[in-house]
Amino acid sequence: MAKKTYDLLFKLLLIGDSGVGKTCILFRFSDNHFTTTFISTIGIDFKIKTVELRGKKIKLQIWDTAGQERFHTITTSYYRGAMGIMLVYDITNEKTFDDIVKWLRNIDEHANEDVEKMILGNKCDMEEKRVVSKERGEAIAREHGIRFMETSAKANINIDRAFSELAEAILDKTSGREADADHARIATVAYCTSAAVAASAAHMPEPEGAPDNFAKTLAF
Repeated sequence: MAKKTYDLLFKLLLIGDSGVGKTCILFRFSDNHFTTTFISTIGIDFKIKTVELRGKKIKLQIWDTAGQERFHTITTSYYRGAMGIMLVYDITNEKTFDDIVKWLRNIDEHANEDVEKMILGNKCDMEEKRVVSKERGEAIAREHGIRFMETSAKANINIDRAFSELAEAILDKTSGREADADHARIATVAYCTSAAVAASAAHMPEPEGAPDNFAKTLAF
């Protein structure tokens, strides 16, 4: 059996309207490549990249979803297994920003309750065509308690940082669950040991001349 080359596997999902630059973000992060040719994603695609965080090798399996409504049934089936979701809009397109509410509703309906979320305002290099201010992006993210960042796949602005921060958040949550599990195991062992000692004490004959509280002392 082949040895694992990573410590943890995180499944991430890119969602948002068609044309906001989800595929460009993915290719910039995974291959450090950008193309101006727009090819709409058919259904779903994915890339894999391994990163190192806090001494752990983490394999990121990143799923790129189609934004068109006709692929809705296909793409929402991938929400359930995602540990992190990036919701992308285009700062030069008002409708893609307005649709954030719709995408957040999809997350609530189809994703795990504890999934980590991040909103990305993409194409921030196109300042002259901006119609959605950074403040509006920050406001809606704050309203829903979600991380926010503006990015540009073309100019390579905040792409690595966005994936790194999302992975860090997932790692924090994963580490927290592991710590809780360790505490639960320790508590269980302590309880079982105490119960075993008490049971033994209850059936142990008292030595001759022992004080009246001998069994109680052992049980304690």
